[in-house]
Amino acid sequence: MRVTPVLLSLFGMAAISLAAQEKPAAANPPKYDAALAERLGADEYGMKSYVLVLLKTGPHADAPKAERQKAFAGHMANIKRLADEGKLAVAGPFLKNDRNYEGIFIFNVRTVTEAEALLVTDPAVASGLLAFEAYGWYGTAALSETIAIHSRIQKKSP
Repeated sequence: MRVTPVLLSLFGMAAISLAAQEKPAAANPPKYDAALAERLGADEYGMKSYVLVLLKTGPHADAPKAERQKAFAGHMANIKRLADEGKLAVAGPFLKNDRNYEGIFIFNVRTVTEAEALLVTDPAVASGLLAFEAYGWYGTAALSETIAIHSRIQKKSP
């Protein structure tokens, strides 16, 4: 039998079709760790409540440079303190945008009221350099592990 380019193409398409139908062997799913779930406060879905905070340019953003520098130094120290206390799961600045959003906090607390009590301890918020919007948020309880992981990959402090 003579093999023509058409037959080769048909054999090739058949081989690709068969390969696509083969399913990889199912990997063993990770085992549920009840102790870890309890330590992180996870519900049965591995989730929990947090408070998401959008930091925005505040009404006193035009403060003198020395005042801004002092407030933002305190802001960074406050972020570290809250993270060390386990109250802050994630924090970081936004890139330049046209909505005056400055950054984000995800607080490891259940209510907006609890988050607001933490926000007033921030010198940049207290001085009016930053304003905020706070919302209840439901996300993975594993988020609480972010700070511990970050400390293992951070070379420099801001």
